[in-house]
Amino acid sequence: MSGSYSGIPRWVLAVAAAGALFLLVPLAAIVLRVDWTRFGALVSSESSRAALLLSLQTSGTSTALCVLFGVPMAFALARTRFRGQRVVRALVLLPLVLPPVVGGIALLYTFGRQGLLGESLRILGVDIAFSTAAVVLAQTFVALPFLVLSLEGALRTAGTRYEAVAATLGARPTTVLRRVSLPLVGPGIVSGAVLSFARALGEFGATLTFAGSLQGVTRTLPLEIYLQRETDPDAAVALSLVLVAVAVLVVALAHRIHEGTGP
Repeated sequence: MSGSYSGIPRWVLAVAAAGALFLLVPLAAIVLRVDWTRFGALVSSESSRAALLLSLQTSGTSTALCVLFGVPMAFALARTRFRGQRVVRALVLLPLVLPPVVGGIALLYTFGRQGLLGESLRILGVDIAFSTAAVVLAQTFVALPFLVLSLEGALRTAGTRYEAVAATLGARPTTVLRRVSLPLVGPGIVSGAVLSFARALGEFGATLTFAGSLQGVTRTLPLEIYLQRETDPDAAVALSLVLVAVAVLVVALAHRIHEGTGP
């Protein structure tokens, strides 16, 4: 007898199809709206290339920061118990539901010139707001919860039996982490990093609020699309298609990684 059940009512499939159309038709509209005769020129202008390169660079850096901070955070939430843990988890995941512009304002009043830490940083000669570093911080702020949530789920699914066996055999906690825990959830880390990269690449609100829009410095691809929408709609549509294509590749990669770790 097959272990899978596929006897889904037809009305469920109909609703699912309607939902799929709701998501796919707008994307198809972008494809149909593109001026294919000028596509190459539209996406290869100096401002477009600068925005795409900046987006890739800052998204890569923010993803590295997400891995650096997110992996320990996920392990702390999944493998330890402490008072106020639910509150801490809720606060860590808050950027998932927080409007990005609010996150940008929070970062501005933290790292800005008049912010909570801004004055101290200025004394040290560090000015973060409206710089490329501000873009990276904004992207990290909104993308970090994606890695934490993804990896925490992978850790809870994997359980602790292998780690317990290693500890019983005399392995120290750092050795258990390095030789057992990290390899066990390695695909989950990669999948979470891919999702974080995708979120960072599409970040707009927090970036605009905290970093501004300076060509070659803080103007990422989403900001370039927003500006082109007012001056050159054809360029905005073409760049939107580029961003959609990159997002599709990233989502496909994450799904492939997830399938590769399935039963």
